Amino acid sequence: MARLYLFAEGSTEQTFASNLLIPHLSRFGVYLHPPVLIAHARKKGVVHRGGGRNYPPMKNDILRFLAQEKTNDVFFTTMIDLYAIAPDFPGLKESVKMRNVPESRVKFLEESWARDISDSRFIPYIQLHEYEAYLFSDPKAFHSFYDNSQKQIAVLQAIADKHSTPEQINDGPETAPSKRITKQFPDFDSDKPVAGPLTAEIIGLQTIRNKCPHFHAWVSRLETLGEQTAHEKGSPG
Repeated sequence: MARLYLFAEGSTEQTFASNLLIPHLSRFGVYLHPPVLIAHARKKGVVHRGGGRNYPPMKNDILRFLAQEKTNDVFFTTMIDLYAIAPDFPGLKESVKMRNVPESRVKFLEESWARDISDSRFIPYIQLHEYEAYLFSDPKAFHSFYDNSQKQIAVLQAIADKHSTPEQINDGPETAPSKRITKQFPDFDSDKPVAGPLTAEIIGLQTIRNKCPHFHAWVSRLETLGEQTAHEKGSPG
């Protein structure tokens, strides 16, 4: 069985990974450790976690885990947002020219990150454009949290219908997925750590994968880790 560590930007991603990805990946021979919040600072020897807005502590956090786990059956991945990504992130300046093609831009940034970490066991994943995009895969799920919400859900559904994938919903300060949801449901801003993952559970992992190709490609890659590990262990040394 492969083992996998996941560094999450916030508690929403952390809970999502615990509730949906841990049981899913276990069926593929991948043990996902309880997800950890990624570091954003280190002061007086104490690591402060969550946020993902400062790249050096993030990098050092990942490198520290890589150094502690040296075997080839252990892998490392991430869930951080492209929206408001750290200004010192590797490749960010070069990626500006790809801003109108977000799929190409996020792949370029993931490749830049992989080169910077320089360990084949590291599988970077950057969310297009943020976690809340997944919830546009089926806005009707918000019925479970907000009463008399038909009009608000209709607005969110209309937004989803204008995009070929929820991952295309852009990253403007007023138009990012989370901002659009909060505009319809102001309480979502404070409800997000609970309502975000539970709404995703109601929508279902398969629906999200069907609607979000970048997310689907990442999960598909993680599914192969168990088979990859078994093959390497079974190969003659």
